[in-house]
Amino acid sequence: LPSPIVVEKDKPVKLVVTRTTEDTCATWLVVPGYDIEEKLPLNVPVEVTFTPTKSGELVYGCAMGQMVSGVILVK
Repeated sequence: LPSPIVVEKDKPVKLVVTRTTEDTCATWLVVPGYDIEEKLPLNVPVEVTFTPTKSGELVYGCAMGQMVSGVILVK
């Protein structure tokens, strides 16, 4: 995913994520605070829908302590 992604507070967001490499620890997408833990199969688009409820930076990333990560900027 690109980083940062800019979204609006209290408006639904749909992310579509496709993992395109085996050479990564990013086989899951984790968004702390939103109970999002989505498995990312190779070359399969995965839709993740949620509504951000707080303004600020929301860090998303892999399940390995977000070694691979990015930011969703909620305005």
